Amino acid sequence: MNKAYKQYFDLIFGSTLLTLGIYLFVTPNGINFGGVIGLAQIIEIFLRRFIAIRSDANLVGMINFLINVPLFLIGYRVMSRRFCIKTMLSVAVQTLLLSVLPPLKAPLVEDVLLNCIFGAILCGVGVGYALRGSGCCGGMDIACMCLVKKYPDFKSGRLSIYVNAVLFSVCLFLFDLETTMYSIIFVAILYTVADRFHDQNINVAALIFTDVSTVQTEILQKMGRGVTFWNGYGAYTNHPKKILFCAVNKYEIGELQEIIHEQDPNAFVTFFVGPLIHGGFEKRL
Repeated sequence: MNKAYKQYFDLIFGSTLLTLGIYLFVTPNGINFGGVIGLAQIIEIFLRRFIAIRSDANLVGMINFLINVPLFLIGYRVMSRRFCIKTMLSVAVQTLLLSVLPPLKAPLVEDVLLNCIFGAILCGVGVGYALRGSGCCGGMDIACMCLVKKYPDFKSGRLSIYVNAVLFSVCLFLFDLETTMYSIIFVAILYTVADRFHDQNINVAALIFTDVSTVQTEILQKMGRGVTFWNGYGAYTNHPKKILFCAVNKYEIGELQEIIHEQDPNAFVTFFVGPLIHGGFEKRL
């Protein structure tokens, strides 16, 4: 129960940080966020050109929400129900905050590059927290998660690159080259920070050396992860050891360590982060 509460806290906290990054740094400087939010920004610009809309009204949040609805319906068929609920909660937080916060009349600082860097860091940490909460911030994250779930070898960054390449090409015609370049810098920093901060979709292989035979049973029963083992001997003591091999997602490391410590506090464990894993490995997002 405490773990579930923490995940929801991380999700709401991350969504709030993301929204504040957009509100404080992205919108006042005319930076395009990229992805679905960036698409919502472009749509708002076209709507203001053809429809009389109050200058203090922020439509990005509502447009982003409407675009996310079909993506959510697709995700609901592929991802777990809990993941979809958390994602919609994240999008709802973004929509609410972007709609009620009054627009800033001027950027926090005059230097656009500083706004770009700090905005990307704040938004990247927000996205990372949302992913730590076993959800996502909607938009391209939903599409990427679905593709990774269905095709385990799919590189999630590939889709984002293609979509953002199209968006920034449009920005090049709507704005100037300088704004487009700042937007590219913003997105590059954002994804770098988010990838460093979250644990989702990162494979980890564990080698466990233990004398206790119940370790493998507990991993199988409590985590539902497969374990391969073989018998070995300590080179110094010549005592028999069980060598267990298990593959998990990075955010499952804490649970795995807890199980190992409960069964055998003296077990020797090594982790290998980021190995390529094929065949029979369940992506848990």
